[in-house]
Amino acid sequence: MEFITQNIILIAVALGSGAMLLWPVINRARSGVSLDTLAATRLINDTGAVVLDIRTSAEYAGGHMPNARNIPLAELEKRLGELKSNKPVLICCASGARSGRALAVLQKAGRTDIYNLDGGLQAWSQAGLPVVK
Repeated sequence: MEFITQNIILIAVALGSGAMLLWPVINRARSGVSLDTLAATRLINDTGAVVLDIRTSAEYAGGHMPNARNIPLAELEKRLGELKSNKPVLICCASGARSGRALAVLQKAGRTDIYNLDGGLQAWSQAGLPVVK
């Protein structure tokens, strides 16, 4: 017990850094299946997946993936009926940060064929893939 009281700061730092190391693993499990740009391209080409761009309308106007459907995250729950139920959905945002929330909305609505574009439009354009303006 004396060791703990004398080294409480070291123990707190060790626990905090352990939690920081685990956070990406926990967050990734919560955000569903993430696809890199190659796997996303295959999904689109092989299954005709719907590309759902959840960025704001202004962001979307600045450039988006070809054939992407823009439903901003704030409007997603109200506009779920606009998505075809027989096609997989690939969710895209700017960097991959917001798509986890959209994935949760779609899962709550009963969708199971949902994928997250890892890195979002930023990764897509860095891979040299087409961006439509």
